[in-house]
This record gives sequence, structure tokens and C-alpha cells, in this order.
Amino acid sequence: MTASTQTITDLAGDYQLDPAHSRLGFVARHAMVTKVRGQFTDFEGTGHLDVTDPSRSTVEVRITVASLSTQQQQRDDHLRSADFFDVENYPEIVFRSTAIERVADGTFRVSGDLTINGGSKPLTIDFESTGLAKDPFGNVRAGFEGSVQVNRKDWGLVWNAALETGGVLVSDKVTLELDLSAIKTDAS
Repeated sequence: MTASTQTITDLAGDYQLDPAHSRLGFVARHAMVTKVRGQFTDFEGTGHLDVTDPSRSTVEVRITVASLSTQQQQRDDHLRSADFFDVENYPEIVFRSTAIERVADGTFRVSGDLTINGGSKPLTIDFESTGLAKDPFGNVRAGFEGSVQVNRKDWGLVWNAALETGGVLVSDKVTLELDLSAIKTDAS
């Protein structure tokens, strides 16, 4: 199977996320002037994609919050603290799908519940299929990309600091960026 001969039906099946080739990232504005980018490095996820009846598809992702990294230790420690993610009391972020629909050839709308700090809120993300290929080890891999902007306060992440020049240190709006590589786990 090559990218040029791939059809939407080739995507059908069960999958497991490959954390070594996936990125669960986030972007937030800092001090009103620049963006800080980070990611979670420890996560697992499974999915089932039924392309003939997408409503029978499912996704679940579990993220170890302590694995967050913005490449700056002091900021990472603050994000792990009770001011933000409160890792000691809420060590995981969980997403469970509630509905999946195909909105275009190769684009899927995934709706579900995102649980952060013990609070669950609905979230919808459009994912574009970026390809399907067999790797050198015989694994069938599917790629998906998606992003969505959320308000961190919806999940109780309310800490902030006023700036002397006006505005706040951390933006309420955070963009979640998801670049996923999933390995097919069934023979179909």
C-alpha cells in the first residue's frame, strides 16, 4: 500500500498511538507578547476507526501530566504545581470520545470529554488523515493532525499575574496541537 493508492477504507481498524512518533503539544501566549510551546511526552492512546459507520469509532488518550515540558524547568515546575495542573492530586489528563463523524474524505470530527484536574468538559477536534504507510518493520501506520483552541479556565486552570503595563502573564486561550502516528493493531 502506498500513499498514492490509499483509500478511505484502508484507514479502518484498531490503532495504538506511537508516542515516539507523535506530539501532544500546547501553545499559550506569555506576557501578552510571545508564545510558549510545550508538549506532553508520556501518553498512551487507542482508537477504533469504522469508516463505513464512523459513529461506531472510538478514541481514548491518557496523558501523564508530570511529563509536560516547555524546555524551561522553573516554568515546568510551576505548571505541575497546584497553581495549574496540580500533578500531585490529578496525575492524568484523559480524553474519551463520545462521537466521531467523517466531515470530508480523510477528515474526521472527534468529539469527546476532556478531563483535566478532575473536571470534564466537552471538546471537539477536526483531524485530517496525513497518510497511511507500511513501515520497514511491517507495521501499518496512520497519521493524523488536528488542533483546537480552548480556554484553560474551563478546566479550572485560573492562575495568572497582572502585568505592570496592563494585561496578564498567561493567556486564557491555549491551542492544543496534535500530530499523531498510530500503529494498526488488527489484521484488517
